[in-house]
Amino acid sequence: MAGIAVVVIGVLIAVAWTGMGDSEISVAGWLAMGLGVIVTLGLGVGLMALVFVSNRRGYDEIGRRDG
Repeated sequence: MAGIAVVVIGVLIAVAWTGMGDSEISVAGWLAMGLGVIVTLGLGVGLMALVFVSNRRGYDEIGRRDG
């Protein structure tokens, strides 16, 4: 079911992309888009790494006061 959704979304994106006509993106636009993708992926990977490190080190456990 998810595969069908991916294909349908891909077709919709392709139709929208080709329907835009002769719109051009400058070199600065491509660089900004690429930089945005790289920064977003880096942020996502970094935050997921923090989640796993926090879980392994026990920072997510409920604090107890012994004494």
